[in-house]
Amino acid sequence: MNRGYNDFYRVKTGFKAGINIANTIDAYEPDFSTNTLAGLNAGFTLEVPITYPLSFAPEILYSQKGYSASTIDGDFRQRNNFIDVPLLAKLKLGPSFNLVAGPQISFLVSSKNSYRNGFVTVIDDRYDYAGNKTLLGGVIGLSVDLSRTVDLHARYTIDIQDSNSDAYSMIPDYRNQVWQIGLGFRFK
Repeated sequence: MNRGYNDFYRVKTGFKAGINIANTIDAYEPDFSTNTLAGLNAGFTLEVPITYPLSFAPEILYSQKGYSASTIDGDFRQRNNFIDVPLLAKLKLGPSFNLVAGPQISFLVSSKNSYRNGFVTVIDDRYDYAGNKTLLGGVIGLSVDLSRTVDLHARYTIDIQDSNSDAYSMIPDYRNQVWQIGLGFRFK
């Protein structure tokens, strides 16, 4: 057996950090348009081998999401802080390349709105996020093993559920979508 194959069967723990490029989409309103907002993601990883080349790879991440929008009344920005729990299947595509995919549960921790009309900036730290506070989503991505303990990863996440728990409210039925890129560090 080669060394890479033997390493595959070890349970691995680690941590990861990176940047989010977040935005929103509205499945029911094609004219709904927002701009991206950069944020951070960081957390802990686990990789449990099932059978070569498949592993179960759950994570717990702090993840900043949100969006910005320019309107005739001024600029708006919403920053949402989530705890994301992706439950991923990890498939080795080659010695250094991996595909990850699976569902994700996101728990809203806090939300903050800011409005700026050119004269005044209003920040609402006590904003009561009126939508769903727990969202189901999906993740797909790739990673490249830079060494036995470091990987570079890129992925796309999207909410399957919309944020609006009340279909008759004036809140748009938006879904978070996030492009993530970062580094992961595994403990040996």
